[in-house]
Amino acid sequence: MMRTVEVILVIGILASAFAIGSFFAVLPSPRQISSMNLQELALTTLQMFDQNNELNQIVFKSNLDASWGYLQAALAASLPSNILYNFTVYNMTSNGQYKLLNSFSNTKTGLGTSSETASIIVPSSNVTFSFIPKKIPRTLYILNCSDANGWWITGYTAQTLASNLQSMLSPYFNCTVMVQSTAQLGKILNGTSLQGETVKNATVINTFGEVVPIPAGYYSSNGIGYDTNSKDGYHYAEYSYTLGKQVRQWNWTWVSIVGWPFYYVSNTALLSGKQNTWGIYGMNMTSTYGLEAFLEGLNNQGYSYTTSTTYSPGIVNLSPSALYYCNYYGIHPSTSQTSTRALSINNTFGLRATSIVFNPVGQEIAAATYKHTGGGAFTAIGLTRIPDIRVAALALLMYYQPALSPSMSTSSSSTRLVTLQLGLQGGG
Repeated sequence: MMRTVEVILVIGILASAFAIGSFFAVLPSPRQISSMNLQELALTTLQMFDQNNELNQIVFKSNLDASWGYLQAALAASLPSNILYNFTVYNMTSNGQYKLLNSFSNTKTGLGTSSETASIIVPSSNVTFSFIPKKIPRTLYILNCSDANGWWITGYTAQTLASNLQSMLSPYFNCTVMVQSTAQLGKILNGTSLQGETVKNATVINTFGEVVPIPAGYYSSNGIGYDTNSKDGYHYAEYSYTLGKQVRQWNWTWVSIVGWPFYYVSNTALLSGKQNTWGIYGMNMTSTYGLEAFLEGLNNQGYSYTTSTTYSPGIVNLSPSALYYCNYYGIHPSTSQTSTRALSINNTFGLRATSIVFNPVGQEIAAATYKHTGGGAFTAIGLTRIPDIRVAALALLMYYQPALSPSMSTSSSSTRLVTLQLGLQGGG
């Protein structure tokens, strides 16, 4: 009986304590239990208007423009009914100052001490963004010889390709020189500048496809540009040998944009009665001997009248590295192309394949730059005509890898700072 009384007394004491505690307890308001993140709401609202281009179209207009009324109505419709706001636009000046341009609100009594603010920067549509390349410290020579004909550049002339390459690549090089004639080509082969540029360490792009322009000084010089002892009549293979030696001597990067390199030579005056067996006059065939001779000269070995070979891997695909640099430099050739003139010379003639543009097929590489251990380099684009000069441009940029720095062109009145301050009705 005594234990029963004790239990009843304990229960009574606990119940009284709970009742007294509940009477004096101060419970939080529903708003405090489930509070609204005003800053996130403000930022989300600004971003929504910015993504719809509504801010860009309105905040640069006169304060008297009717579109400000539209913005105010849209803002009121986007926010909960118990939200108070201040919307403000500032002009960002060039010296880092902010000048008030316009402001509107849905309250005259203020937003209270618990308000939150978010802001975004809105550029004008006339702001331009660009990338400034770091200059490659080399002269870029582009063969544009008016007295030579090209081959395997179907649909183009060498002069058209030269002009397009100049536009595409000149921003990246320290100096770009168009070689306008075979006579000018002869000068730079001898180490003479054309416009005061630096000849050594230059890059030379041959825009004539499978043809190489030949200057008069090499046309009939036995042992330099002409081999009287050639058995098959391909006398000018030795000119390709001399080119290889000059590329090594001047530490040039020689670029062949398409097809089988050094397959013909051309000079429309000196070879006016010669044609390439396809009815194109002003040129003479060196056949498969020209490429081999060039590689011998580049490797500083003796000249031998020997044939060379290219390969036909068929469809080739851009390498992962090439895809990366396509996006980096904004040059986008087709990711799959056809190659019938691929080389297989890696680790031969003192050459090592670098900056491989297309995934190799076995030992066959459709496009790459081959760097020589003793100086000089050779960029060979062994694709099937029609030439895609974007591949040649990409190959060079992959090889030199000039960095790009972002740049923004604007004026002091073309950027706005937009702020949105939010508070709750009845807030402190």
